[in-house]
Amino acid sequence: MENPKIQEARETLDVLHEIATILNANIDRETISLCVQLCEGGVNPEALAVPEGVTVTASSTTGGENVGATTTASGSGSKN
Repeated sequence: MENPKIQEARETLDVLHEIATILNANIDRETISLCVQLCEGGVNPEALAVPEGVTVTASSTTGGENVGATTTASGSGSKN
């Protein structure tokens, strides 16, 4: 017989994966498991819920000029 805590963890992972599938979130079981572990470890869940279209800005080391790149859901980038 399996440890009740392990069985409960599997059932929770199954439910979370089913929800992700219904929402078409494109998240596999391993990623869900890692997110749960991070949340249990104290990571802010909102920090894990970053949308696909993320704006990243890097500061140039030679002129202090900001260079920005926007990533869209399709994966293409544009420079600002």
